[in-house]
Amino acid sequence: MSEFANGFKDIFLKYESAKSDFFKWRSESNMVNKLLLALSFACLTGLLAQLRFYLPYTPVPVTGQVFAVLLCGVVLGKWYGGASQGLYAAIGAAGVPWFTDGKAGLEILTGVTGGYILGFIAASLVIGWFTDSYLRSRSFAGILGIMILGIMLIYVFGVVQLWLVLGVNADKAIQLGALPFIGVDIYKALIASAMALAILPGKTSGSSKN
Repeated sequence: MSEFANGFKDIFLKYESAKSDFFKWRSESNMVNKLLLALSFACLTGLLAQLRFYLPYTPVPVTGQVFAVLLCGVVLGKWYGGASQGLYAAIGAAGVPWFTDGKAGLEILTGVTGGYILGFIAASLVIGWFTDSYLRSRSFAGILGIMILGIMLIYVFGVVQLWLVLGVNADKAIQLGALPFIGVDIYKALIASAMALAILPGKTSGSSKN
């Protein structure tokens, strides 16, 4: 084997070891460190919430939040992934202006977009549970499938609340709250899946417990 190949193999092994070391640290770390990680992803969600644009036919904007939600379940696992989005919702409801458009307050959680924020919690829990519990999910197709499931959960929560708040029928709620976002959210899932595959330890590294 050439010197170049040996060097490349050494770099690859160090990279795989670093991934395993991070997830071992994340799994075995104390609650304070885990909560700090959760808070960091809550902050990332709040930051990406400001990247938004509105479509002319729906009151729900396209934002970058979903990208953070998809990744936090993978990086933090089921409990602290869910905790990160719970912190995002709770801190925003308490008055920190990091919901979309720099808004804050409990009225956002009870308004037309509040269901999506609640869906973030459910999605991150499910994504974290699958990636922690099933090593077979640690492939691009597996991760992408899990993330699409997470997106569907966000849509369910969002559409149901939109239906209740606006008083429209179910078909109209789906047209306003899900159909316009499918393409862009699948694109986010593809990027997030590629990043997750680069972050997650390999199938032989074992699963982490949270």
